[in-house]
Amino acid sequence: MMIKMVKRPPNGAELRLEGKLDSSTATAAEEAFLKVAADYRELELNLEKLVYISSAGLRALLSLQKRMIRSGGSLKLTHMTPAVVEIFEMTGFSDILNVE
Repeated sequence: MMIKMVKRPPNGAELRLEGKLDSSTATAAEEAFLKVAADYRELELNLEKLVYISSAGLRALLSLQKRMIRSGGSLKLTHMTPAVVEIFEMTGFSDILNVE
């Protein structure tokens, strides 16, 4: 999986995810998410090129959401593919996370 960061001054960043967020990539992705979350109050995860997310990936997103709430920041997920939307709806994560 690849993550590209685009800064959005003054307090924001967009992370563009590409590939699969699964058990083999979730730990490294979560570490990257939390590192960016330490520096920015507003995060957008652009999931346009994310083709698959597993329960480990969902857990990484939930961890990021909790971190953002604790720090008074915000997180939104955008440009989700139909396959990823289906996973979010089946698991109930579309009700937990801010999906646009």
